[in-house]
Amino acid sequence: MPWKGERDPYKIWLSEVILQQTRVEQGLEYYNRFINQYPTITQLAKAKDEAVFKLWEGLGYYSRCRNLLATARYIAFELGGIMPGKYEELLQLKGVGPYTAAAIASFAFNLPHAVVDGNVFRVIARYFGIDHPTDTSAGKALFTHLANELLAAKEAGRYNQAIMDFGATVCKPALPACTSCPLHKNCAALKAGTVNKLPVKTKTILRKNRWLDYFIFSHQTTIGISQRTNKDIWQGLHEFYLVESDKMIPWSQQLIKEWLSAQLGVEGATIEVISPVRKQQLTHQQISGRFIRIQLSKIPDSLKGLDWVSPAELRKLAFPRFITAYFEEGR
Repeated sequence: MPWKGERDPYKIWLSEVILQQTRVEQGLEYYNRFINQYPTITQLAKAKDEAVFKLWEGLGYYSRCRNLLATARYIAFELGGIMPGKYEELLQLKGVGPYTAAAIASFAFNLPHAVVDGNVFRVIARYFGIDHPTDTSAGKALFTHLANELLAAKEAGRYNQAIMDFGATVCKPALPACTSCPLHKNCAALKAGTVNKLPVKTKTILRKNRWLDYFIFSHQTTIGISQRTNKDIWQGLHEFYLVESDKMIPWSQQLIKEWLSAQLGVEGATIEVISPVRKQQLTHQQISGRFIRIQLSKIPDSLKGLDWVSPAELRKLAFPRFITAYFEEGR
């Protein structure tokens, strides 16, 4: 991405504004257009509203564009075209929050402020095994404090970019590369088998399409289950070991074996069934997923947190319709 390694505070700020609520692939095209049309903040400030809004067309959330113009004009006409160089001053700019201020401060001026985005939340939560919700004030304060404690203060820009890239390419939301991860020996979540469960959020973003893949782990005459406690669909009901993702994971015998070994420390298990994709339409959500039956030779430490119950006990518990429908069909 052209903004990686960039030191011009205007270009960094512009990229951050565009990428708010916009996918990188889409934002890249708009970023290049803006830089070509308005190479400096003063040129942007002098542009007519209509021209800037036309260039923004298709990105949505037009308040971002209005704030962009207002801040550009304030910097150009009130501050002599010079972007503030301190974090506290950047926070005073319209449309600039803690994340954007930290990004500009560290990337442009190498000031020691941690940039805490979704990737950073995920890396820190997993490495330290933190189950405090990231979407609460207390949780954000905790993670931001820890991120700043970890920051390589003399190379803040490089460090921030590195941990963000690490979260995007190694410590990914679904199927992270745990076996090749240079931090795996000290990763608390990997040791506890909770990589798939961290970071924690109290509020589940309402997604129209959700993929819920259930692993039905059996050991001798018991089956591993847990209870849904988050404020989400099916709260209070029981389920099997869940892997949730935002798109279909192409599970195969080989991929499952690699995943079991890398994330749960499971070896020598028998993969009995990989069900076809199943679907259920809720009021505002389309649920899709698979059921994968695994026979364990022993229960690894990573799965000892599950409740291991007999089939008779299982039948007395309440499960979501998505799960009971699967069992009723005898698959």
